Amino acid sequence: MKKNLSYVLILSALMACNRPKTILPGDIIAIKDYPHAQKSAQKDIYFGTTVQDPYRWLEDDSSETTSEWIKSENRLSTDYLNQIPYREAMKERLKKVWNYEKYQAPFKEGDYTYFLKNNGLQNQWVMSRRKGNDGIEELFLDPNTFSKDGTASLSEFSFSRDGSLMAYQISEGGSDWTKIVIMKVSDKSIVGDTLDNVKFTTLAWKGNEGIFYGGYDRPKGGSSFSVKTDQHKLYFHKLNTKQSEDQLILGGASLPRRYILGKVTEDGRYLITTLANSAYGNELYIKDLNNASSKFITVVGDMKGNHDIIDIVGAKIYIRTDLDAPNGRLVVADVSNPIFPNWKDIIPQTGQTMQVTKGGGKFFASYLKDALSSIKQYDINGKFEHEMQLPDIGSASNIGVNCKRGDKHFYYYFTSYITPGTIYKYDIASGRSTLYRKSKVKFDPADYESKQIFYTSKDGTKIPMIITYKKGIKLDGNNPTLLHGYGGFGLNITPAFDIRNLILLEQGGILAVANLRGGGEYGAKWYLAGIKMNKQNVFDDFIAAAEYLIAKDYTSKQRLAIAGESNGGLLIGACMTQRPDLFKVAFAGVGVMDMIRFNKFTTGAGWTYDYGSPEDSKEMFEYLYRYSPYHALKPNTSYPATLVTTADHDDKVIPAHSFKFAARLQELNSGGNPMLIKIESNAGHGAGKSTDMTVNQQADKWAFMFHNMGLSYKIFE
Repeated sequence: MKKNLSYVLILSALMACNRPKTILPGDIIAIKDYPHAQKSAQKDIYFGTTVQDPYRWLEDDSSETTSEWIKSENRLSTDYLNQIPYREAMKERLKKVWNYEKYQAPFKEGDYTYFLKNNGLQNQWVMSRRKGNDGIEELFLDPNTFSKDGTASLSEFSFSRDGSLMAYQISEGGSDWTKIVIMKVSDKSIVGDTLDNVKFTTLAWKGNEGIFYGGYDRPKGGSSFSVKTDQHKLYFHKLNTKQSEDQLILGGASLPRRYILGKVTEDGRYLITTLANSAYGNELYIKDLNNASSKFITVVGDMKGNHDIIDIVGAKIYIRTDLDAPNGRLVVADVSNPIFPNWKDIIPQTGQTMQVTKGGGKFFASYLKDALSSIKQYDINGKFEHEMQLPDIGSASNIGVNCKRGDKHFYYYFTSYITPGTIYKYDIASGRSTLYRKSKVKFDPADYESKQIFYTSKDGTKIPMIITYKKGIKLDGNNPTLLHGYGGFGLNITPAFDIRNLILLEQGGILAVANLRGGGEYGAKWYLAGIKMNKQNVFDDFIAAAEYLIAKDYTSKQRLAIAGESNGGLLIGACMTQRPDLFKVAFAGVGVMDMIRFNKFTTGAGWTYDYGSPEDSKEMFEYLYRYSPYHALKPNTSYPATLVTTADHDDKVIPAHSFKFAARLQELNSGGNPMLIKIESNAGHGAGKSTDMTVNQQADKWAFMFHNMGLSYKIFE
């Protein structure tokens, strides 16, 4: 009898440990005063209109006054977030679910198979290798040793054709400025000096002689994180020579272009260069590296479309283009005369947007149907061979990447909002995929549902949105919901598993991701419908998504949060100023908030194809001024509880955008909702961020969202 009683007590105790514990939300966290932000009388005149800019001084990110304001804002935000009773529990939960072994798809270089992996909570992924396919695994390169605090990261890397040499880039503190290191793979010894002043580049090997890389002249005055950089230079660096002796190949004052990228064909014969001034439109030139006196041959000499040379095989050049084909096509021409009139289709345009990669002597056409992947295999002449049978509805990536012409197989990565990243091995001859490595994350997709719906935007356009949630939740309008969007620069937002979202989903929350115009999900027409004086379409699409979620009882205005980063941060800023009544919480990350001065800093001038420029015309200025988040803020208006995030080393969208927006938001907001900004140190636009930093930031966001929705948090042991 005593044994049975003891058993019952022990069982009850174990059940109690596994039962969710409910922590009630705390009292309202009052903010008595925001940090003082002095106002200046700064004003500018555009086409007869006076534009006030009282927080212009915050653009000087190196001034002592700005530094003190940043410290004060961070103290306020940290104090607020630390008072939320379950913020620490959320952080611990994130660390727990994050702590699993992760891999990226392997690839072969020389005698070795390489792969990136993370043992769970490492700040940066490491590169390991094994000899052949079955050798003993060894650590090859550990970026966690690049810095003490985990803020230096591995950026791009490239192996020489024979696999004996590797060049890799190091980003410090998330900056776009990088350094290049070259090593011998046999003994990991460093070759020559480290190259600096590198930015926005690929790494392309010319045999074992050296590499082609790109950079800019370092700014002589002002902050290196904000001064405009708009004359890219493509160099050739010969091994064991000084960087000062590097040969200028293209760019600079003689050929001013904002971006110049180089790559070398697999056989090592041709240098392929891509030149651009904006996110859309590029020139193409090729050079025969076997002939020292050869000149560049023009493939595309204007910027009226997007083009990419996929391969050059013998006398034939293969180009993916959207010229006269908004959804994309693959064309072929003779390499001696590769200009547009001589192009012939080998994979013609279809009703779905298409990108092309190569591998194993084949072409792989990746199609998007309503933002979901399908992939077809073609031979070198464009003859259809196989359709890849993907494991589910979702996103496939890494198709054919690093797969050489003689290879018989490659590895690809598949994911969706409820499918953790899984690696498959693809047999090129048979077209069959087999499971190579399954994710070890403790997440059961069977417990969740992810479905695609279509809703109607303001002008009648049908917009796709994928909604993900735990099975069995009630659609009664009470579910905490995060609506995410981007809508810009022709980028495709496709389904991908993100462990950070588990906090929301396991609490019965909903994740909604809308595929807005301005992206590339439906080709060039979809993209062009969301740029310049069509930009309001993007905001209307997002607002309509929110209204749909409320109308269909997924959520309510009091339980709806919105989030976006970069161009998506602009999206959040525009929507919360246009419809402050529609959302309870807003997360604006590294956003473009000042649409009158965005083109004055770093690479901002390259965004004018998407946004237009306030100097273009009176009409363009007025359009930008009307929706510019910094300028659209109004007094006596109650805005959603807002957490603005940025970083001190962001040299893509400079932090002043967020500084100025947050200062004005704190000044003008009339409601009781908190208006906070957090500025990360030694961090940039997002790439290379340490695991520890990412976990802390996400815990801040979920705690801020739940607390301001008046929600409790259930702790799962």
